[in-house]
Order: sequence, then structure tokens, then C-alpha cells
Amino acid sequence: MCIMIEYRILVLNKLWQPVNIIGIERAFSLLLQDHAQAIYTSDGSFRIMNSSSWLELSKIEDNQANDPFVQTVHLRMRVPKVLLLRKYDKLPALEVKFTRDNLFDRDDYRCQYCGQRFDSFELNMDHVIPRDKGGKTSWENIVTSCIKCNSHKANRLPHQANMHLLRKPERPRWRPFVSTLIGQNYDTDWDHFIYNKKRACTY
Repeated sequence: MCIMIEYRILVLNKLWQPVNIIGIERAFSLLLQDHAQAIYTSDGSFRIMNSSSWLELSKIEDNQANDPFVQTVHLRMRVPKVLLLRKYDKLPALEVKFTRDNLFDRDDYRCQYCGQRFDSFELNMDHVIPRDKGGKTSWENIVTSCIKCNSHKANRLPHQANMHLLRKPERPRWRPFVSTLIGQNYDTDWDHFIYNKKRACTY
């Protein structure tokens, strides 16, 4: 399978945790400079290979038709689907952008007052502490609210409207680049590394 330059590669830290998604040029740069190793996923063995081993693998004539590759002048080179960084053992400290959709994702499309789930067009963003009382537009002061509860609370504090939050609003704890894969097409060989990460996202 000859691929386009836009092809993406999953990057893991040395603890095998996903930390980034990069393009082909960056992937080969990391591999050839020995900053990362390739993980061979096609046969399910998850063998770790350095750049020399990966180049030797690319020379094998019986490459599987579905394996991604790029054609150079002298070589049909396999493209790794997953890279393992040699030294980096941290998780990137990235902020989740505050948007209406991300807020609804955080709250599972559930009104934080009545507890019912709704479609997005039936939901509002509610300032727990109203803006005219000093409330900020932030993860810690905005919750998902259905139209009925939002109208009932109006411009009051929850206790003034005799309403109670299901839980305290907080910044989301998911890693943005992993969460953006939900509902999108990506290489199924990544599932082994990201599937449990997506399931484990909590708020």
C-alpha cells in the first residue's frame, strides 16, 4: 500500500504510553537519528526494531501488500505505524480547548442539574456562578445544562434556585490528541495502544 505524505504515525513514550501523532518525515527523522525505535505491528508480534533492522525488513521481497510503504529511488521502504521513543517517559502537559462540544463531552451530554442525557441542540452552557456575580467562563465554572434547568436557575446561584450539581466542574483529564481520535479513522494497529486509554478517560 503506497501511502501519501499525510500518513500519520503513533508515537509512544518509553513506557509505551501514546504521546503524539506525527507525519512520515518526522517519523523517519526520529528513527534514523536513533531517538526512537519502530514497533512492528503487522504480525501482532510488536517486535521492537532499530533503524538498521527496519531498513533490512524493508528489503524483504515478500512485503505484504497492505503494509504501508514509500517508494524511494533504490528502495521500497516500509513506514512504521508506531514508534517507541528511547528516552522520553513523560506525558505531554496539554490543555483541552474550552469549547461547547468539549464541555458536553466532559459532562457526557448530561445535564449537571437533573442528570438526564440530551442531544447537543437541547443543551446549554451554564455559569454556575453567574457572570454578573463575578463568575468566569472557565472549565471550573461552566457546566452542561438542559434548557429547562437553565431557564429555572436563571441568574442565580444553584442553592438560591434550590438546585444541586451532580459533580464539581473540573478541567478535563483526557489527553487531547487521543480524544480527537474518537469517531475518526485511524490505523487499527493503534488499538492495542490507545483503546484502553480512550475507555479510561474520566472526569
